[in-house]
Amino acid sequence: MLGCLLLFPTNVLAFETDQYDLPPVPLADIGDEVSEHVEQKLHRAVDKLNAEILIRQRCISGYADGGPERGCDSLRAEVSRLAYLRTDAAMVHAAFDELGAGVPPFTSMGTWMDAHHFRAQPARYRTSYAKSIFVLLPPIALTISPTVNMYGSEFGTDKIAHLFQQGYTYYKIYHRALAEGATREEATAKAVRWGQKSERTFFGTLVAGVYSNGDLVANYVGLRFYEGLTQTITIRDRRRPAVLLLKDGLWTFNDGVNLRNELLKPFISDHLNEALNPSIFTKNLGLRWYIRRTVRRRSCAQWFERYPDLSKSGLEEQSRALRQWQSEDYGFTDSEHFVTIANTCFEEEVARASRP
Repeated sequence: MLGCLLLFPTNVLAFETDQYDLPPVPLADIGDEVSEHVEQKLHRAVDKLNAEILIRQRCISGYADGGPERGCDSLRAEVSRLAYLRTDAAMVHAAFDELGAGVPPFTSMGTWMDAHHFRAQPARYRTSYAKSIFVLLPPIALTISPTVNMYGSEFGTDKIAHLFQQGYTYYKIYHRALAEGATREEATAKAVRWGQKSERTFFGTLVAGVYSNGDLVANYVGLRFYEGLTQTITIRDRRRPAVLLLKDGLWTFNDGVNLRNELLKPFISDHLNEALNPSIFTKNLGLRWYIRRTVRRRSCAQWFERYPDLSKSGLEEQSRALRQWQSEDYGFTDSEHFVTIANTCFEEEVARASRP
């Protein structure tokens, strides 16, 4: 343990998740309540941006009337600032300030997800240190993200932080690439490559010993979420209009978008579940071996009890379907060393069934 603490100091935090360990009772679905909170955050972002737009307008009008109000900048600066406030980039940044801002891996939404008392209970399940697959890495085991259920998919709350924080980083990389002349496909690929690099280093393997495909898809859908705030996007072969519109110089919500069903729900899926969309664990310190052993000893029975019709072929087919998101490449990385319920639990199940 001392060696682990020296190798992974506690001032380098990385939130990981453990979906192999199932909650003892089914979790309540909190999808709608989380979506409501995101909508409230967007209302705050719109109100703040519009308030500044009105201030800049008054400053510009003041120059026309003989002198600006106190606190105004030069006319040129005010005109430039007003023009920026009416761009997609300004609106998306305002949304990020409400949803994803914070010192990584902390975000305002992630903190809220971990602390809010949801109407429906039980809303969260946090794997104990003793049961954690990361016991060999105490700093990681002690920062395990709780599991939640949103729209029928269970995953760690760290995925919400990735969606709103690293998703915004993807958005910036994507739009910088477009500005430099890249195609949309090239710009998307550039953002995805950044995500893969971050998983190999400061958001994954280097810090926590985990390269998470679940993190990568959370980042990717975060890009699509932010893009869809001000642009029409295609989800499941359906074109969804922009959530926010610029009307008469001010930002407003688009009445043509059903926020309850179309704001956050399209971006939540089993892709975020690391037991179904497996990660690549480092073999250092015996971590990969220990995780497989722990899953076999502690988790397999839970899965067979919760899902009595579970089959190896069905699980493998489900995991294959998660290698792309809506037929889009989010950067899934394959490995022969995955620890899955399919390749870990069914050997034990066959052995158990053969016993007299």
